Amino acid sequence: MIVLVINAGSSSVKFTCFDLKGAPQVLAGGLIERIGIEGTAMKYTNAKGDVVKGEVPVKDAQEAVRLIAQRLVDPQVGVLKALGEVKAIGHRVVHGGESITDPVLIDAKVKATIRDCFSIAPLHNPPNLTGIEACEAVFPGVPNVGVFDTAFHSTMPPSSYLYALPYDLYTEHKIRRYGFHGTSHAFVSRKAAEILGRKPADCKVIVCHLGNGGSVSAVSGGKCLDTSMGLTPLEGLIMGTRCGDIDPAIVWNVMKIKKLDLDGIDAFLNKKSGLLGMGGVNSSDLRDIEAGAQSGNQQCVQAMEAYAYRVKKYIGAYLATLGGADAVAFTAGVGENSASMRALILKGLDGIGLKLDLAKNQERSDQARFVSTADSPIKIAVIPTDEEREIATQTLAVVNRGR
Repeated sequence: MIVLVINAGSSSVKFTCFDLKGAPQVLAGGLIERIGIEGTAMKYTNAKGDVVKGEVPVKDAQEAVRLIAQRLVDPQVGVLKALGEVKAIGHRVVHGGESITDPVLIDAKVKATIRDCFSIAPLHNPPNLTGIEACEAVFPGVPNVGVFDTAFHSTMPPSSYLYALPYDLYTEHKIRRYGFHGTSHAFVSRKAAEILGRKPADCKVIVCHLGNGGSVSAVSGGKCLDTSMGLTPLEGLIMGTRCGDIDPAIVWNVMKIKKLDLDGIDAFLNKKSGLLGMGGVNSSDLRDIEAGAQSGNQQCVQAMEAYAYRVKKYIGAYLATLGGADAVAFTAGVGENSASMRALILKGLDGIGLKLDLAKNQERSDQARFVSTADSPIKIAVIPTDEEREIATQTLAVVNRGR
């Protein structure tokens, strides 16, 4: 069965085409970026190794999806004989609020829920919905499935998701912790159980999804008990451009100092803070911060140490939440690729059962693996995430249930 996975952003559409007959296989994938901006470009790669890239005349998401469809059936580089081979389309959707807690077949009611969440996910839900409607136009009659970032975290108890605010803000306005990166946390926690040789129901896993955005989750028995992101992706860890946890009073103090309105402070905390604001090298990329630290830039050193310390605090908190853990798993761009950051995060944690094997930690691999010592009470894993594969698998499950 052919499933197309779409991740539509504000100026980009990422796509992966899977054949899910038997073990999932990627047939083709790529990205159209800078949509609606000068220099719109597409990169398309198929399983045979053909690569097509360059500027394309695309001005909106519907044109982007139409071009993706054309590439998939192209006589030279396509992987399908006809678009009718696509039996389902899976969409990454960031926010489903409280009403959507599982992958779901998209209909008018689901789209209304996505719209209702525009106010709490203004950067993500609108383009997610645009991508869905583009696929409805280009692939008429093909079922579309929404896989929501917030869904995996819907098992959190009230003690985890409630904020210490007047209760009517929750009951009337649904102000609460939702969490994000759920598709990745679900995939990685399940994979951690697999390499431990256990069932997810029998495991306690702390997942550290560390990329330009970052979050940590506490997973017990395959269910999330807590996660570091909150009502929005701003809460929690220090990230590429997001500040993470801060004293709320900082907000109005900065507004006064910088003379910012509400939109200005939102942009300041989401787009100008984090490593970008701390590092002093005009970059949100941890690789640039690491390079600066290695060259002796003390501001970069401090940014690295603060980033690591924040992750370490959440690991410690979630060990308490879970009453211990079987594994701590690192994933996403930083978690998978930065041996130095993993070492900095885990430094000094031998005494609580996290013993890092420095040699294994330095090894590069695209496979899920342990980087802890043989006698480490809590295993340390590096697990490449595969959100697209997870979305495709969940999409297939939803479509099959509806048959």
